[in-house]
Amino acid sequence: MKTPSVLAFERKLDPSDALFAAGTWGAWDGDWEPVVVREKSVRGTISNCLSAKAPDPAKRNPSVKNANLQTIDVASLPATCDTLRVRFSLRILGGVGWPSACNDREYQQKLLAAVAAYREETGFVELARRYACNLANGRFLWRNRLAAEQVRVEVRHLVKGAEAGRWGFDAFALPMNDFTLPEADREALEELAEVIAGGLAEPTGGYRLLEVTAFARMGSGQEVFPSQELILDRGSRGKSKTLYAVNGVAGMHSQKVGNALRTIDTWYPGAGNPIAVEPYGSVTSLGTAYRQSKDKNFYSLLEGWMLKDKTPEADDRHFVMATFIRGGVFGSSEKE
Repeated sequence: MKTPSVLAFERKLDPSDALFAAGTWGAWDGDWEPVVVREKSVRGTISNCLSAKAPDPAKRNPSVKNANLQTIDVASLPATCDTLRVRFSLRILGGVGWPSACNDREYQQKLLAAVAAYREETGFVELARRYACNLANGRFLWRNRLAAEQVRVEVRHLVKGAEAGRWGFDAFALPMNDFTLPEADREALEELAEVIAGGLAEPTGGYRLLEVTAFARMGSGQEVFPSQELILDRGSRGKSKTLYAVNGVAGMHSQKVGNALRTIDTWYPGAGNPIAVEPYGSVTSLGTAYRQSKDKNFYSLLEGWMLKDKTPEADDRHFVMATFIRGGVFGSSEKE
């Protein structure tokens, strides 16, 4: 038996886009107005590092005196509002470890048996606690969390549109660099984790639905930070910065929200702060892959587990299952 050439998994944490609204701190159920994306033109300076080889120094030095004219997108709170509200929904899907595509039946049966044993042993509780912590601490706010004076997070469990549970958290009271449960929030986090674990443990077709709302006190009229669009070909007149918007309303990509939720990997070699679960532990903002070693990346761990009957250690099993939850295409290449 060998790793199938076709092996794929659907993601099991499925967030929606997060939309931005503006209001007043404390008026949780008041009227909130959408945060709109608008353009502005600015007159900046040239500050990037210029090549020492070209152009000619005699021409390069005068060029840095010129203005750097650009058009950018911005999003900010109105002058009458001091709080940003960010809201999204999150589906937790069952059927973890069940491939959406696999062209080797024997391999699939062995894989499902290993996942069933993990489910029986852990109930997905450890992973669920970490996902719950990342909801409660507001990690999904990214730069907006760093710029806020206060952050409150509310999570609702919805069943057929009706509220089946609600939890509230002071995001700044929860740690960002580990997943210890503060005593004051332990009960609420355990209850939230139980809902998430229940969704992950569901057979294929089952799920749980959460509605997540974060309130970040930024200050009246302050700038807020939606996702930035990646424009590969801007052309000669393209904007220098394009922000993500849904029908003009500022928002955050579901992919960026999902990246924050799966920032739970503290099992990589020499682990420090949590990183997002990735097969090679890649952190593109740092230009680093923390799981390049041949015995700690996802593929080597899975190969040892499935093909060599070497059951990984507990932390490595958590990582492999978290990668299944992440989803992706993991088949082996048929080319040598």
